[in-house]
Amino acid sequence: MNRVPPRLRNLLLVLLIVVVPFPAFPQDEIRRRQDELQAIRDQIRDLEGKIGEQQKNERETLDLLDSFEKKATLLRRLITRLKGDEQTLTQRIENTREGMEKLEDQLSFLRKHYASYVVSIYKRGRTRDLELLISANSINQVYIRNQYLKRFTNQRRRDAQGIALKRKQVEDTQAQLHIQLSEEQRLLAEKGAEDGRLASLAADRRDALSRIRKDKKFAQREIDRQMRAAGELEGLIAQLIEADRIRKEHEAEQARKGRVPVPAPTGGSLDVRKGKLRWPVSEGKIVAHFGNQTHPTLKTITQNTGIDIAARVGSPVSTVADGQISKILWLPSYGNLVIISHNGGYYTVYTHLAEISGAEGEKVKEGEVIGYTGEALNGPRLHFEIWKGKEKQNPEQWLGRQ
Repeated sequence: MNRVPPRLRNLLLVLLIVVVPFPAFPQDEIRRRQDELQAIRDQIRDLEGKIGEQQKNERETLDLLDSFEKKATLLRRLITRLKGDEQTLTQRIENTREGMEKLEDQLSFLRKHYASYVVSIYKRGRTRDLELLISANSINQVYIRNQYLKRFTNQRRRDAQGIALKRKQVEDTQAQLHIQLSEEQRLLAEKGAEDGRLASLAADRRDALSRIRKDKKFAQREIDRQMRAAGELEGLIAQLIEADRIRKEHEAEQARKGRVPVPAPTGGSLDVRKGKLRWPVSEGKIVAHFGNQTHPTLKTITQNTGIDIAARVGSPVSTVADGQISKILWLPSYGNLVIISHNGGYYTVYTHLAEISGAEGEKVKEGEVIGYTGEALNGPRLHFEIWKGKEKQNPEQWLGRQ
């Protein structure tokens, strides 16, 4: 077996250097996210104009409270997105730094061998390469060694040029990342200032709440709003039921024609879980029960279609069973709400959410966080409902012991 001389082995080692590839900086992704952030800012600006007008009109006090809540929701969404972008940029910068270190090591390795090669040429000229060729045991080996030497020289030059070019690209990318990170930090500071302004508006909100609780005309208007919102929610449930019926009929028809298999249901029906469902919040006390409620000021009787659970603002809200997010929306008196569909024709409703996690159409597992509690007119709480088809259920009969 022919042995490869040590110097030739070193040459071959240099040939194995691979320039680390770096993905192109995602400019399109950056522009898309910036457009989305700008759209949220535009909504906030429009809402601030509306708030200014509402503050001048006493009859719009309840609507003003709604606007405060909408603006708070938008600001939280914006800040969350900005923090996520900042973390992404920070990780990209770290990856770029690590890649540059590898490239610098490779460049240093090449320079070292260049220096060794130059010294060898200076001391012995081309005689060493000639000796390498003369010491070959065959014409074929002479040819192979000669090709190795040529390839080494050319490849070494290309490697050095490639690494230098790649290093320049990485430096440019890193500089761009730093610019983006600085911009994200500036935006976070700006939104922090808006949060401060929102906090000052919260004082106005507390004043409005105080007037509502003392003035019967405001209290009656809120009751009317609650009744309208409850009617809208009932209509939404009916729409979801009809959409689900049409979907199942279509799937059954396709299955009969042999085009698609009937999809297997995910999770069991809530029927077997009655009295054992997990609570949507880990801590909290029921402050408004299902059914008829007497207003403390007006002494009028209204119907609560679910239960109200007092909970600290920002408490995680989790789904009580496996299901699918069917609807995310905002309604007066309810604020941000999520409707989740479950097997067996059941629906659960979670309202007064300060923040919402997930999107419509997403499947969720029991215990998965879908949002965080906010504050209703009567204080921090979660309003929770269970529907079986179009029939309202008493959640207290379904939830297990806390």
